[in-house]
Amino acid sequence: MRKLIAFNHVSVDGYFVSADGDYRWAQKGNDDPEFTAFVAGNASGGGELMLGRITYQLMASFWPTPIADQHAPTVAPVMNAMRKIVFSRTLNEATWNNTKLIKGDLVSEVSKLKEETGPGMAILGSGNIVAQLAAANLIDEYQMVLDPVALGKGRSMFDGIPKTLALKLAQSRVFKNGKIYLCYEPEV
Repeated sequence: MRKLIAFNHVSVDGYFVSADGDYRWAQKGNDDPEFTAFVAGNASGGGELMLGRITYQLMASFWPTPIADQHAPTVAPVMNAMRKIVFSRTLNEATWNNTKLIKGDLVSEVSKLKEETGPGMAILGSGNIVAQLAAANLIDEYQMVLDPVALGKGRSMFDGIPKTLALKLAQSRVFKNGKIYLCYEPEV
């Protein structure tokens, strides 16, 4: 069975995106060499990315550009080469390299994908997808980078989960830039 992780930056007040949809606050401190090496190592782990429409459109407008090559020369080639799945009912095509568009039922499609052989999968951003798959007990690991910023309001990646999601800390790491990596697994 393939492993599915959810990875997001989260503000200290629990939001993965601000009320107006901005996530640029998560870029502060990315000039820390230790954190940059961690990000590059995470990105080079292989696997397949799973995205919702909004996250897909944001990433597809950045990663295949010269700006991405300039600002993230070790991560951009990996992001562009990775296999990607975008879930959307409204998107008609996915043009970013190695991207498959799936319009079917999210939970049943992800259940099928997990049963296949192959590399692990990672959800980036995509709070609606995270909440739905968390409720269906399909996420094996929640990786978060806690950023030293409070947004005041925004969206939690768990908005709308119908029941309490009990998690246990599996790993953590503190960076000099004030960011903290937290890895949680569902309690069984």
